[in-house]
Amino acid sequence: MAAKLSFLPQPNLVIEAIVSACPCVWLSEQSAFLSPVISLFIVFLVVCWSVPLKSIEVELEVKDHVATVVSTLNYQNQEDKPLEAVFVFPLPGDAAVCHFSAKIGQTQIVAEVKEKQQAREDYDDALSSGQQAFLLEESEQSPDIFTLSVGSLPPGESASIRLEYITELAVQADDGLRFSLPAVLNPRYKPQGTEAATVQVTSVPASQIPYSLSFSARVSSPRPVSKVESNCSLDPLQYLNKEQTQATVKLAGGHKFDRDVELLIYYKDAHQPTAVVEAGQASAKPGSLMGDPVVMLSLYPEFPESAMSSLSSCGEFVFLMDRSGSMGCSTSHSKPEETRIGSARDTLLLLLKSLPMGCYFNVYSFGSSYQHIFPKSVEYSDQTLEEAVKKVEEMTADLGGTEILQPLKHIYNQPCIPKQPRQLFVFTDGEVSNTKEVINLVKKNSGSHRCFSFGIGEGASSALINGLAKKGRGHAQFITGADRMQTKVMQSLRFALQPAVVDISIKWDLPKQVSATVLSPPITTLFQGQRSLVYAQLTGKSSEGAQGSVTVNYKLAGQPSKTQLHFSLKPAEDTGLTVHRLGARVLIRSLEMEEREDRGEKGEAVKEKVVELSVKSGVSSSFTAFIAVNKSDGKPIEGPLIHRNVPTPIHILYLLILISCPDPQLLFVCFYFLKLCVVTCLQIVRQTPQQKVSTFLNKSLCNFYGTSQLLPFPASNFERFEANEHKLPRRDPFLQLVSLQKASGCWLLDPALAAALGKTSEELDQSKPASVKEEVWATILALIWLHASKTDSKGEWELLSLKAVSWLRTQNAPCVECVDAANTLLGCKVQRDVLGL
Repeated sequence: MAAKLSFLPQPNLVIEAIVSACPCVWLSEQSAFLSPVISLFIVFLVVCWSVPLKSIEVELEVKDHVATVVSTLNYQNQEDKPLEAVFVFPLPGDAAVCHFSAKIGQTQIVAEVKEKQQAREDYDDALSSGQQAFLLEESEQSPDIFTLSVGSLPPGESASIRLEYITELAVQADDGLRFSLPAVLNPRYKPQGTEAATVQVTSVPASQIPYSLSFSARVSSPRPVSKVESNCSLDPLQYLNKEQTQATVKLAGGHKFDRDVELLIYYKDAHQPTAVVEAGQASAKPGSLMGDPVVMLSLYPEFPESAMSSLSSCGEFVFLMDRSGSMGCSTSHSKPEETRIGSARDTLLLLLKSLPMGCYFNVYSFGSSYQHIFPKSVEYSDQTLEEAVKKVEEMTADLGGTEILQPLKHIYNQPCIPKQPRQLFVFTDGEVSNTKEVINLVKKNSGSHRCFSFGIGEGASSALINGLAKKGRGHAQFITGADRMQTKVMQSLRFALQPAVVDISIKWDLPKQVSATVLSPPITTLFQGQRSLVYAQLTGKSSEGAQGSVTVNYKLAGQPSKTQLHFSLKPAEDTGLTVHRLGARVLIRSLEMEEREDRGEKGEAVKEKVVELSVKSGVSSSFTAFIAVNKSDGKPIEGPLIHRNVPTPIHILYLLILISCPDPQLLFVCFYFLKLCVVTCLQIVRQTPQQKVSTFLNKSLCNFYGTSQLLPFPASNFERFEANEHKLPRRDPFLQLVSLQKASGCWLLDPALAAALGKTSEELDQSKPASVKEEVWATILALIWLHASKTDSKGEWELLSLKAVSWLRTQNAPCVECVDAANTLLGCKVQRDVLGL
């Protein structure tokens, strides 16, 4: 019988060697700091030398907007004892995991879905009896984290694990479809008072992942595929037919699985409403979800131009900014100097400047505690805007942990302002363990606001970001890699300023003998150009060639409108059970939320319903797990069973955070920390010249884990680095110009404006037409510069430009003379009609 052994390296055996090899005098002086560093060093050696996961092969198939992902994880035990490998990894939060199997030698074992506790017991029983077993379970706190346990792998033996899931691809601002293969799983912050246990994540620096990745994709659609882009290097796109409706692409050779792999897929024609009917499973009982046909409707509402051109001039805009320690990480590999908090801060400035006159606003920030600029939302004016901008520019990632629940409760407890619809914007890297609790709170308050969420950086929880938007009747955006946060956030602001779509209802028109049972939650929001999905079970028999239709009725700007889609009831070919499983996933998520809202007898009945649906559909849930046991007549595996954790990538700042934690279980890995810590600290010094690194580590990082104990990290150790501090780089002229705009939309003629335009104050004064007011002249100069220099990013400044033009119209200024003079001064050729004057 195999027994588990706890492996805990003894760091004192190599302390002397590490100290003598370390060139950092300050490090050797700090014995209390040295201990966790050595622990990290040892664990890293163990992880990299003994990880049984050797490679991951991923095959992606995209049909229109639905992606099927098949991942094969190849394990090999190179040790002299049997082992158990545990891999905690991320998946998209809305994925329907529908297949799990293992291949050992020539033996193929297909897992079955069971109630979670029963599956765990079966797994433990199998290991205890010397059998091989494989367990895949979804985290109870967040549906985007899974744990894979590979048990009793004998010395020298290999195993291949096959995992399959299905997901819909989100539509981006430029009509691209976004697919993300998550790699980075940063430690999830556990808020104080949280009872549920968090998943323990083993991580290494992103560049040191000890297993490889191969990735290939096949894309097909009724419309031609125009291009496929990625944040990683790709081989050229290969078309499979003359119509270019099918294509393949794969990652370029040598890729390390050290970041999320993103694909953006573009079709030549705009997205069109579609309906896919899928036949039921022949072996399933008629009348059941898997036995009946299921239809998937993809709706793309087109609103009247008259309604879309009128942006709201009212509303209460509440901005919630994450200032936890993890927001100090870089936003991308390509720009390591650009931090998440820095990008979010610049974006918030742009948002504040783009708000309409007549609205109300407030800014919250949170970490281990939360702050707000104003006690309650205030009217938008020059004075309140100036005060908010000043506070926003001082924001850093210095508030510790990620306690998002409390500020949300405070916001929802504030009374709504009459005739000012509340719009909530949440900026976070989404690394919390109480995801479901946060989403439940947003759902309970969904009737009083709309929530727009932004996931910043790799490792952001898709379950949290998408959940906030879905339950808050808003829109979700992810900002990773080289994405400009400003472009995506301004799209969401446009959505928030558009008239709200209300009184949404669906009417089905089907043959008399056919009825529809909707599986999806009711549609609560519609946005121009954004897809809405509806899944429904079709019960009854229809004749050949039968047709059906669905009508979505709603009110927009007080006017009744509708979107109608006609479709054939004939089942599509070659879809397998994709639509059924996606429909089952939607229904399972709805039932899980219903169970969390009622923990009594009713909740227990709902839980049983989820387990039954999960087992019959073969789709995972938080109450079930996949279990596979090798019951062949082979010889039982004997000897002590060694436990190995398979690591996921982690950002370097987390290594600083981890060593501040008194819990040794969270001191994961860091061979290269000894070499990189000084460089990292120097970067922190340069980014925050007004703060000593000691303050940053002692307060910010300690607070990340909610402890008041300061680190033995005195500032004197860094004084010799102060001579190398660099001044902050000159601010982006675009942001510099934006920061100078007044709430009304105008600019003032002052030296700051001249500097942003690259001119002197004398040049601006001498070129001003004599009869023109200074504010009018300054505003036209700013508009000319924006149109001439920032055409490619017009979406970022279009709203503040419209505000400026509206202000100019109230001044009755001689615009022709001003525009000509401004073009001459700035060397531009912008036409007056382009400005909207």
